Amino acid sequence: MHFRRGVANLPLHGGHAPRWLFKRMVKLAGGIVDVILFEYGSDEFLRRISDPYWFQALSCVLGFDWHSSGTTTTTCGALKMAINPQEHGIMVAGGKGKVSRKTPSEIQGAADFFPLSSKKIEELVYSSKISAKIDNSCIQDGYNLYHHCFVFTENGDWTVIQQGLNEKNKYARRYHWLSESIENLTEEPHRGISCDKREHETLNMTSQESNDSRNISVDLVCDNPEHLKQYFRRPLNGQSLLTDYFKELNMPKHHPVLDMDISEHEFKVLKEAWELQPQNYEELISLQGIGPKKIRALALISDLVYGASPSWEDPVKYSFTHGGKDGFPYPVDRDVYEHSIQTLKDALDQAKLNNKDKYKAIKRLESLVNQKI
Repeated sequence: MHFRRGVANLPLHGGHAPRWLFKRMVKLAGGIVDVILFEYGSDEFLRRISDPYWFQALSCVLGFDWHSSGTTTTTCGALKMAINPQEHGIMVAGGKGKVSRKTPSEIQGAADFFPLSSKKIEELVYSSKISAKIDNSCIQDGYNLYHHCFVFTENGDWTVIQQGLNEKNKYARRYHWLSESIENLTEEPHRGISCDKREHETLNMTSQESNDSRNISVDLVCDNPEHLKQYFRRPLNGQSLLTDYFKELNMPKHHPVLDMDISEHEFKVLKEAWELQPQNYEELISLQGIGPKKIRALALISDLVYGASPSWEDPVKYSFTHGGKDGFPYPVDRDVYEHSIQTLKDALDQAKLNNKDKYKAIKRLESLVNQKI
């Protein structure tokens, strides 16, 4: 089951969380996680962090203003340090840059302390990879992923928090996934979208509007792709058939995303895909080498030849609690921050104590009932 909850799209400005603040972020994040797990359980925790609005609010509580750089990476880092898999039954894998590439091995390592079968571990690794593949290739919005965080429970439920950066406008876009209540992750996997910037040119192959284009893309590959070369090759005038097609229809807004000149080496990937005969779109895009360029080419040919137009709509708000890590709009007050941590701890301890009192009262009641019987 796969379910993407939404996208947060935020402008960034510089600054790093000082060491003294990050240590407190870990403590406060740990306290919040403890309370949620105690009151609602691990499933509810996954639901909350998979919500881009709730996650943004959490980052603000930990000490970020609404568009600080590091909102995603530092918050996920604090959660990763605060959550003890063996104690909480939850593991946070992955992270920023090179750390994100360690996600599969970290997931596989969870077999040492989580009661998960080897098949389930393989499914989790696949979920991690395919979520990144879809956000990087099937939603071509100009944001390249550089952060991937995979959070999963001892029961095998999971959520993904990953982020991409648009080098041109310096905006970051955050993608949230939740493994819940949907069978087809290639169609409308998102539930809510939070953003301050909507891109004008976005190929969205996960849209319901792109359903025919997805199906035809699979058919084009399963039928020997040799006949597709005519659409990729550039004649002497430098224009491909696809580029001519869009110019004739006076659709210049599509030109920036065409890039149809697929090399012989790239074309071999399509031939290899044809030999494997993918059964559906998810199988097609999960194949090695099927990236943004080939996904886009197949979508445009589906439109040109069969009239199956893909979606070109981009599939894409906060407060302060303790101040901002870089002093904006005001510095973090250490005493107030420590007080928040202690308040959470006291509340959780009291809740546990009350729970014990309730348990003892029930036992006394059961004892009286047994005596009367």
